[in-house]
Amino acid sequence: MADLEQIKKLRELTNVSLAQCKKALEQTNGDIEKAQEILRKWGEDLAGKVSGRNAGQGIVDAYIHTNKKMGVLIELKCETDFVARNEDFRALAHDLAMQVAAMNPLYVKEEDVPKEVLDKERTIYQEQFASTGKPKEILDKMIEGKLSKFKEGICLLKQPLVKDPSKKVEDAIKACIAKLGENIYVERFVKIEI
Repeated sequence: MADLEQIKKLRELTNVSLAQCKKALEQTNGDIEKAQEILRKWGEDLAGKVSGRNAGQGIVDAYIHTNKKMGVLIELKCETDFVARNEDFRALAHDLAMQVAAMNPLYVKEEDVPKEVLDKERTIYQEQFASTGKPKEILDKMIEGKLSKFKEGICLLKQPLVKDPSKKVEDAIKACIAKLGENIYVERFVKIEI
C-alpha cells in the first residue's frame, strides 16, 4: 500500500491524477522511479488509444517576442471545450508557440515533409559521403541517420523541448493526453518575422 506522502511526491513529479499515482505506486511496491516509468507507459498507451478520435475543439495561442518583431500563432486541437479551457492544455499551447519561436520548425510532423525535400537532402548526403570509400550498407545507414537528424530539426514534434531538452515535443503532448484523457494534437502553426 502506497503512503500519502509518496502519492503526493509522484503527483508533483508527473502531474498525473492521485488515483493513477496510487495505482502505479501499488504496482511497484512504492518505488517512485518505477512508478514514473509505468505512468509514462500508461500515457503512451492512452495516447495510442485516443489518437484516432475526433478532435473538433481546441484553441489558437500566440507568442509575441519582447522586441515585437516576431510572433507565432499555433492551433492546438482537443476533443472537448472542457479541455480547451483547461489551464494545462492552454499552458501546453503557449509552450508550443514558444517552441516554434525558438526552434523554427517548418513542419508539424515527419509525414508533412515533402518527398522532394527529403530526396534533395538524401542527394546532398550521398555526395558528401561518396568519397569515404565505405560499403553501401554503411553509407545507407549514415545517410538515414543524417536524414533522421534533419527531420528532427525541421519537425516540431521531433524537436527537443526548449524547456526540457531531455524530452521531445511529442512527449509533452503525450503527457498532456495522459493527464487530460483526450486526443490532443497540433493542427498547424505560423511564424511571422520582421
